[in-house]
Amino acid sequence: MSNKTSLYQTKAQLKKLVSELVSIPSVTGTMAEVEMAESIASYLLKLPYFQKNEQVELHSTGDGRSIVTAFVQGKITNKTVVLVSHYDVVDVQDYGQWKKDAFHADTLTSTFYNHMEQVPAHVQKDMIKGDWLFGRGTMDMKAGIALHISMVERACNGEFDGNILLLSVPDEEVNSLGMRKAVPVLLELARKHQLDFSLMLNAEPVFSRYPGDQTNYVYSGSIGKIMPSFLCYGKETHVGEPLAGLNANLLASYLTKEIELNVDFCEKVRDETSPPPTVLIQKDLKEEYSVQVPHSAVVLFNLFMLNRSLKEVTDLLLKSADKAALNVKKHYNKAARQYAEGMEGSSRDVNVWTYEELYTHAVKQHGEKYVHEMEAALLAQEEDDRNKTIKLVNSLAGLCKEAAPMMVLFFTPPFYPAVCSHDDPFVQEILSNVQATAKEQFQLELVEQSYFGGISDLSYASLQHPLHTFNTLVANMPLWNKGYHIPLEELEELKMPVLNIGPLGRDAHQWTERLDVQYSFEILPHFIYQAIKEAHK
Repeated sequence: MSNKTSLYQTKAQLKKLVSELVSIPSVTGTMAEVEMAESIASYLLKLPYFQKNEQVELHSTGDGRSIVTAFVQGKITNKTVVLVSHYDVVDVQDYGQWKKDAFHADTLTSTFYNHMEQVPAHVQKDMIKGDWLFGRGTMDMKAGIALHISMVERACNGEFDGNILLLSVPDEEVNSLGMRKAVPVLLELARKHQLDFSLMLNAEPVFSRYPGDQTNYVYSGSIGKIMPSFLCYGKETHVGEPLAGLNANLLASYLTKEIELNVDFCEKVRDETSPPPTVLIQKDLKEEYSVQVPHSAVVLFNLFMLNRSLKEVTDLLLKSADKAALNVKKHYNKAARQYAEGMEGSSRDVNVWTYEELYTHAVKQHGEKYVHEMEAALLAQEEDDRNKTIKLVNSLAGLCKEAAPMMVLFFTPPFYPAVCSHDDPFVQEILSNVQATAKEQFQLELVEQSYFGGISDLSYASLQHPLHTFNTLVANMPLWNKGYHIPLEELEELKMPVLNIGPLGRDAHQWTERLDVQYSFEILPHFIYQAIKEAHK
């Protein structure tokens, strides 16, 4: 009698598994996210292999959440493919009247198919010619988890020469704490089982590059993301004497004008271009109404990275800030000149500093003990990482009023290093063979992109720049090792090639999020299976 199982192999089985995974509302930061890890483990433990071998584990992230790993020993080689996924999802406020069914994929799908006139026209076009499953997390990324569980089952049935290590993590949608904590776990498992990591294979869904894009992409890397931020510190004054001070909002506005959608920050690698930067937060830090002008403000930018080093990015940012500072000075001088003849000689020079320079100045002026005590008090507060960082920099600037007006560059969590294995011959051979299979057997073209554009945990598989090039980040991120950390040394040791071969879906993070069931569960498993086989050679 065969010991082989078939719980997660057919289209119907996979669709059922995804619907059950979706029914657990694992929104980042909720109790359901905590429960999700145990649910994934329970599906794996239905496989006889894991009932005999205690190799499904939950690893604590230190905050109540867990990383799931499942290890299957290969028959011939210790080459190991890591199947990585995240099990958290974004919230469902966008679902409106359908919010109650957002986590009930079958019900929501039935509702939309029975009332197609209630969904946008482009969604209707998909529905007419395809088999789609709707619901939060169907494409991003519980279909990927289901496919990986399916591959684990095939590994348990002895279908691969090498090892399979499933890794599913929380918190990808916010700070990627799960993946950052998973890096030392991977290294520990490698030591325990003498693993030779050959590939990290993700199953994030295909992301369209533009509206209406129907291309089936595979990815040999993942885009990087950094959040450069500026604390703008002006000079307080009464609104009746605005030229006696400097409104911090003026500094912030000129910074935004200089950096927002500035294509000088875009990178082009082969035929791919990173999107230009955009503001995520811009606000003054005045907490209550008064007739005093706001003297501090903050701007947080989203900036994507491909191949630039952090120093190159920092130099570009400081150059932009210098230009903004000069324009603030011109703006002020022109207003002063036009307002009053006696103010012609006045001027507002704006200093441009890095956080490292501000910190050094504060310690020099007030002593290390005083600065550390101030930091400790702020770090003890329960705050979002972004808010905590802003408060730290603003308080430090408040100690250095003599340097104002100033713009202070700092970095806010999270940070995702860009990663790319396009130039790895091993990865290219896997991709070429998978692409050939797609064309010959399914008449499909799989198009390689060097960078997955949706941001992913593949960023924490290796470092594409030397370790020392990250010193700029470490020195200018106030929360570094004070609540936020990336295991850079471990990433340099891990150094794993990456690939992303994932399901086809549409409208991630929208109420029309949906999964192409036929492609994802009938065709795609062949490509993932082949990639794993190739990676074990």
